Amino acid sequence: MRLGLVSGYSGAQMGLPMDLILEAERAGFDSVWTAEAYGSDAIVPAAWIGALTKKIRIGTGIMQMPARTPAMTAMTAMTLDALSGGRFILGIGPSGPQVVEGWHGVPYGKPLQRTREYIEIVRKVLAREVPLEHHGKEYQIPYTGPGASGLGKPLKSILHGRRDMQIYTASISPKGVALAAEIADGVIPVWMSPEKWELYKAPLAEGFAKSGGKKSLENFDVAPFVQCVMGPDVEKCRMPVKGMLALYIGGMGARSKNFYNDYARRMGYEAEAAKIQDLYLSGKKAEAMAAIPDKLVDEVALVGPRERIAERLKAWKASPVKTMLVSTGQIEAVRALAEACL
Repeated sequence: MRLGLVSGYSGAQMGLPMDLILEAERAGFDSVWTAEAYGSDAIVPAAWIGALTKKIRIGTGIMQMPARTPAMTAMTAMTLDALSGGRFILGIGPSGPQVVEGWHGVPYGKPLQRTREYIEIVRKVLAREVPLEHHGKEYQIPYTGPGASGLGKPLKSILHGRRDMQIYTASISPKGVALAAEIADGVIPVWMSPEKWELYKAPLAEGFAKSGGKKSLENFDVAPFVQCVMGPDVEKCRMPVKGMLALYIGGMGARSKNFYNDYARRMGYEAEAAKIQDLYLSGKKAEAMAAIPDKLVDEVALVGPRERIAERLKAWKASPVKTMLVSTGQIEAVRALAEACL
């Protein structure tokens, strides 16, 4: 199993855990991933990491599509890839309506259609076969709509990109996973249970079928985020994971539109998801954390003593998952995971 390290995004102050990243590189981790929400961006840290490392691949998990035009994303990806010696993995995603409309100030629209067109445009830029043109529902290149000067013309990238650059999308919905399987090289679930592969099996099969026989699990990567907290006290180690799950299931989105709450329900935690959301949205965040089932934490994360984590890894290794993107702040966890998986 390949291992990736999730560096995440900053809090109030910007910083990067370079000691952790360099240890992951020494230990044989395949990749390191940056992120963005509405603070630090994913690109500058990726460039910084690329400059201070030599062989570990650098991915974005994720770049928000509504924040950038497809052409700008392609330009950024090509530049980072060239400067890092071909180590860049382009991870993109639609984000959510609260961030898209509340922060970027653009319509959330139809994320699946946007993703389809976005990847198509990026691949056209990377290929450089013809000057860029795209006439879709979400993007018109050259632009000819209201306010257009009429002077736009198709262009071809000056920089020669790598046409086989891998593109991953972040998704947990059945339709989003199916789309990733059809047009991308991998999908990044925010969390998952290796025992509940059936949630992904049918959508992946649907997407592979639409690819015209070009795609299968042999050439497609399911790369979930997996939080790892190592320590002697299992319950204490569960707490950071419960905090993350309470935030996502309870408060990441509106009551009527929370993708993560829907996902927890599909995983078999329907009653718990409803309770967690009620508590979180009423301001009872500690109670929402307490309502996260231990079983859910143990399914989607790696917590507790080294031996317990090694035992839990057996289920992951037995699953079709080929890459685990690990979120941890512990060098000892990085070393233990590398020893168990690599």
